[in-house]
Amino acid sequence: MDRIEASHYRDLAGAEEPRLSPDDERVAFVRTEPEDDETVGATVHLAELAGDGARQFTASDGSDSQPRWRPDGTHLAFSSTRGEGERPQLWLLPTDGGEARQLTRVVGGVSDLEWSPDSTRLAFTQRVTAEDREEGRDLEADPDYEREPPDPRVIDRTVYRAHREYADGRRRHVYVVDVEAALDDDRKEAITRITDGDRDYAAPTWGDSGTLYYASKHRDADDPDDSIRHEIYDHDLGGEPSALTETTGWEVSLEATTDGRVAYTYTPEERATMRQTELRVHHPDGEETTPTEAVDRTLAVGFEWGPEEDRLYFGTPDEGSVVLRSVPGDASAKPRTVVDGTTLESFSVGTNAVATVESEWDHPGDVFVSTPGGAERRRLTRINREYLDGRAVSEPEEVWVEGEAGPIQGWVLTPPDFDPDREYPLVVEIHGGPHAQWTTGGSTWHEFQTLAARGYVVFWSNPRGSTGYGEDHAMAIDRDWGAITFADVIAGTEEIASREYVDEDEQYVTGGSFGGFMTAWAVGHTDRFRAAVAQRGVYDLTGFYGSTDAFKLVEGDFDTTPWEDPELLWTQSPVANADDVETPTLLLHSDRDYRTPANTAELFYLGLKKSGTDTRLVRYPREGHELSRSGEPGHVVDRIERIARWFDGYSERREVPPALERDPEAGLSGVGETGSDDEDGENETDE
Repeated sequence: MDRIEASHYRDLAGAEEPRLSPDDERVAFVRTEPEDDETVGATVHLAELAGDGARQFTASDGSDSQPRWRPDGTHLAFSSTRGEGERPQLWLLPTDGGEARQLTRVVGGVSDLEWSPDSTRLAFTQRVTAEDREEGRDLEADPDYEREPPDPRVIDRTVYRAHREYADGRRRHVYVVDVEAALDDDRKEAITRITDGDRDYAAPTWGDSGTLYYASKHRDADDPDDSIRHEIYDHDLGGEPSALTETTGWEVSLEATTDGRVAYTYTPEERATMRQTELRVHHPDGEETTPTEAVDRTLAVGFEWGPEEDRLYFGTPDEGSVVLRSVPGDASAKPRTVVDGTTLESFSVGTNAVATVESEWDHPGDVFVSTPGGAERRRLTRINREYLDGRAVSEPEEVWVEGEAGPIQGWVLTPPDFDPDREYPLVVEIHGGPHAQWTTGGSTWHEFQTLAARGYVVFWSNPRGSTGYGEDHAMAIDRDWGAITFADVIAGTEEIASREYVDEDEQYVTGGSFGGFMTAWAVGHTDRFRAAVAQRGVYDLTGFYGSTDAFKLVEGDFDTTPWEDPELLWTQSPVANADDVETPTLLLHSDRDYRTPANTAELFYLGLKKSGTDTRLVRYPREGHELSRSGEPGHVVDRIERIARWFDGYSERREVPPALERDPEAGLSGVGETGSDDEDGENETDE
């Protein structure tokens, strides 16, 4: 059978954002697929619950997202960049066929789409400047208008950039569009600005058809960027908004019922970055319940009310899976599991069905459907059938290893045509977060399968600090990211390396974000690894604190700042041991990564260069922190190929020199015509 290669990323499609139709007969979802080395196409597809497979519903023109069924079932709203460059606009398409109609032409793009229950209006948010609002460009903008970047850029906010962008005076505000008025091409009059001012608003959700709820950082906060306190507003659109309740958390999400119950996310304020996120419900009589309190798991992949508005559905990480649960909103019973044993990525709840997007070891993501209780689960799509047929996909083995403080869950992936009488090199993968978990599916599927196909045994685990095992497990790395996680990772590595089919002399390590931190920490504290690849990591906690949009992570996890305890943050930084590193270490980073900015990678790289360690720094233009998950296809391929090429160069099993001694493009398919995976024997798996 053919083996999986890094370049095959160009052939893989994905599924996102399932939405059940009001009659529970169809699921709309977004299908993503690389178009070329710089572009990923996204179109809305429909799958019949009574059928098999899916058909394309929106035209392949621009990037489509956020499909939302009109409650009366007659139309599907979605956002799209068709004809608008990078600014997504709101479009409406009849569900019985016809042409899509554009409803908005706003300067800030549209996101957070939600229909009013009576099908007449759509709420959305966009990011705009005060000047945009003064000039009315947030209501209707000239299609040719382009905002000039400030020169110079004057910064007054604490958090002035995030994701891949600078804020540049933009604030997120809530809007409502009257659909029929917009269809009559009276766009400017059809849109109502709901919020205004120098604040960000988020998570608009309808109660009844005349009431919106949304959230904003607390008005009493001295610096909203330095606060995790939020006010939730109740806005009768015929009057003024009023404060309904308060919550805390890095971000806030809301879902309301037509009778005025508002579910919202809540994370305890004290050491919030290590704490679990719960669901709270504000009832019309002022009572508040916490229906998720009985589950020692944090929230993941969203939540929503069921069609009867009596139960909440929500996802949580759970011992290497992401499961779907439901619970009465009044907390009158404990949560029950609806879908488990899989990696749930998103879901939609209908009257008689629940649609989900799930991934597992044998596929990178498809649409499934079951009853609201979780019975009669079926797979509706096989969007990568053509690619997977005839392709060797390895099945991971679940393992539990004994760590310093108890058992740690992990997985082992062996090469296709695995022979237990042979020896294979070992790659240890470390996840990001640090408060996250790995599964056997998700965004790592292609990378892990590619490394296994190239002849590596791959091991990954969820050490202390991970979610999915309860709050105590996540909080175990309090003020100590390095040593505690390292102990668990090494415990697992030693156990897997002791297997007869693993060559103990050929061990490699890699990881991204916090995994990049831990990769750098590992090579500063052990020589067991022949080579390492640290990706988009944090290498100096003080430098990270001063440049990231997530400085609260340092305050929450370490309970300090650089001014209060600089010595702790230095000793907890991998760069403190850069002069001790002998392991050849490749650094991969993105130029527009504002979550873990490149300045700390530059410092670690310089330390390695000064100490004479084999190293290279590769930086990806235009990319942010999500490179491995949603970067340009050519860059995604290049990243995986560089990881494998770096490891291959230090292996006695590969007849290739180290990457530093090769032609810069040799063995890379994503950067030019020079070299394929099979050149110079790079795909040889033994001897």
